[in-house]
Amino acid sequence: MKRIICAIIISLLPAITANGQKRIVQNRPYTDLRQFHFGILLGTHLQDIEFTNIGLQTINNEDGTSRETHITTDQNRWDYGFQVGVAGETRLTENLQLRLAPTMYFGSRHFMFQEINRESPANEEYHQDLKTVYIATAAELIFDGPRLNNMRPYVMGGIEPMLNLNNKNQDYLKLKKYDIFAEVGMGIDLYLPYFKLRPELKFMFSLINSLDKKHAQNLKDKSMLPYTNSVKEARSKIIALTFYFE
Repeated sequence: MKRIICAIIISLLPAITANGQKRIVQNRPYTDLRQFHFGILLGTHLQDIEFTNIGLQTINNEDGTSRETHITTDQNRWDYGFQVGVAGETRLTENLQLRLAPTMYFGSRHFMFQEINRESPANEEYHQDLKTVYIATAAELIFDGPRLNNMRPYVMGGIEPMLNLNNKNQDYLKLKKYDIFAEVGMGIDLYLPYFKLRPELKFMFSLINSLDKKHAQNLKDKSMLPYTNSVKEARSKIIALTFYFE
C-alpha cells in the first residue's frame, strides 16, 4: 500500500509543479508599487492571561484569629473577541514594509478563584467576568516573499501598545490602564480583481506585568482581599486572525 501511495504522489508531482509555474493574468499588477497605501481591517481573536500566584497566605479574621489558605487564580479558558481598525503602509524596500494599524479590541475575560482549604475537603470557587476594550496602535515590519500569480506570502513582527478603556474598581482583580505586546505572525496577499485581501494570523505576548498592584488599597469589601492578593503577576496572550482590505 505504501508503494502505491508513493507512486501516486510521484506521478502527480509534475502536474502540481506545472500548475504552480503556470502563468495566469495578474490582478492589480501595480498595487505593490505604491509608496503609501491604506486599508481597513476586521477580525476575531482569542485572549488568555497567565497569572503568577503567591501560593500559601495567612488571612486575619475579624475575631482576631488567623488561618492559612491557598488560593489559585486562573483564566480557565480562552475567551474570544473581535477587532476593527484601519491600516497604513509605506514601502521601505522591494520586500520590506512598515505598517501602522490603529485598532480597537473588544472582548471579555473569565477568571476563576479557587480556595484550597486544608481544614475542609470542599474547595470554594469564585468567578469574575471582566469586559475588555483596548485601543491600540501597532507598529509592524512586513517581509514579503515573491509574488506567485495572484498570491504573495509574508511574515511580520512588531510592537503593539494598548490602552485599557474599561476597568471596574470593585472587582477582585484589576488590570493596568496600559499594556504592550510583542507580536509575530504570517499572512498572504490575495490579489482580487477589485481589491487586495490579506488574511493574517499573529501571536501576541505581553511584555509587562499588567496587574494593578494598587487595586487592593481601593477595595471597599475587605472580604475580597485574599483573592485580590492571591496574584502577584499577570501577562496577557492574544491569538488574532485579521482580514485587511485594500
